[in-house]
Amino acid sequence: MNEQQNRENIIVRTSVIGIVVNLMLAGFKAAVGLISNSIAVVLDAVNNLSDALSSIITIIGAKVAGKKPDRKHPLGHGRSEYISALIVAAIVMYAGITSLVESVKKIFDPGQPHYTTASLVIIGVAVITKILLGRYVKAKGEQTGSGALVASGTDALSDAAISAGVLITALIYTIKGISLEAYMGVVISGFIIKAGIEMISDTVSDILGRRTDVETSKRIKEIIAAEPAVLGAYDLFVHNYGPEREYASVHVELPADMTVDQVDVLTRRLNEKVYRETGVIMTAIGVYSRNAGSKAESIRVAIEGKVLAHEWALQMHGFYIDEERRIIRFDVVISFDIPHSEGIRILKEEISALCPGYEIIIVADIDITD
Repeated sequence: MNEQQNRENIIVRTSVIGIVVNLMLAGFKAAVGLISNSIAVVLDAVNNLSDALSSIITIIGAKVAGKKPDRKHPLGHGRSEYISALIVAAIVMYAGITSLVESVKKIFDPGQPHYTTASLVIIGVAVITKILLGRYVKAKGEQTGSGALVASGTDALSDAAISAGVLITALIYTIKGISLEAYMGVVISGFIIKAGIEMISDTVSDILGRRTDVETSKRIKEIIAAEPAVLGAYDLFVHNYGPEREYASVHVELPADMTVDQVDVLTRRLNEKVYRETGVIMTAIGVYSRNAGSKAESIRVAIEGKVLAHEWALQMHGFYIDEERRIIRFDVVISFDIPHSEGIRILKEEISALCPGYEIIIVADIDITD
C-alpha cells in the first residue's frame, strides 16, 4: 500500500468513527432535548448532526483527492480536499445561523425544561465523549495533513465546551430553578458561527495560496546549499496542489565556468535529494552565473552594500557583470513596504552613479518564503 493510499484510509476510517459517534450523540441529545423541553440540548444535538454530515463530506473529499492524475488534471485532484473543507464550513455556518434564530425566538417565548437524572448523566457522558473524539480526530488530521480532519477535531473540542455549558445550565435550573436555556442557545450559536467563519477563512487562504512554510523552505535551501558547487539558492517557489502534494522551483547560483554536463548532473542530484528528504518535487532548477575574479567580486560587494542599505531591499542575488557589453544585472527581493517600480527606480539611479558607463538591469523579486 503506497503512502497516499494509506493516508486516504486513515482519513476515511477516522471520519467513519466521527460519523458513528456523532450520530449516536445526536440521537441521545435529541431525545433528551425533546423529553426535557430544552432548546439548548436540541441545538447541541443539531450541532452533532452537522458534525456527522461534515465527516461524510470529508470522506467524499478524500476519495476524490485520491484519484490518479488524468489528462484534465495532470497534477492530481488534491485540491478537492479544500473544496470539501469549504462545504463543511458552509454547513457549520448554516447550523449556527439557524440555531441563533431559534434561540432568539425562545428568549421571547420561553418554555420550562424538565430534566431527569438520566438526562444529566447523558449530557455529562457526551462531554467526555466529545473531548476524546476531538483529540483523536485532530491528532489523525495532523498526522495525515488533512485540514478537514483538523477542523473537525477542533470543532469537536469546541462542542465539548458547548455541551459542558449546556450541562451547567441544566444543573442551574435543576438546583436554582433559573432557566437560561435560550441564552445558552445563543452562546452555542455564537461558537458555531465563529467556528464556521474561521474554517472558511483558513480554507480560502489555502485556495488562494499561503506563504510557503518557513521550515520547509529553509530545509530545501539547506539541502541545495550543501552542494559544494552551489554558491546560493534563491527564488524558491513552492506550489501546493493539496495536502502532501507540493511542487517547487528554485534558482541556484553557480560558477560561470561550469559546463552544461556538470550542471545537468548537479540538478538531477538536487532533485533526488530534495524529494527524498522533504517530499517536495522540484519541477525546475534555474541557474544564475557568478563571475570569477577579484574585480567582479569587489564591484558586487560595493553594489550589495548600496542595495541592502535600504530596509525594503531584503536580498540581492543573481549578480553578473558582462564586461564586453558593459552590462550589470542582478535581482533584488523587495518587500511590500514600497512599490516595486519605485524601488527599482531608486536602485538604478544609485547604482548608475556608482558604476558609470554600465547599463544596469535589475529584476524585482517578491518576498515569498522569508
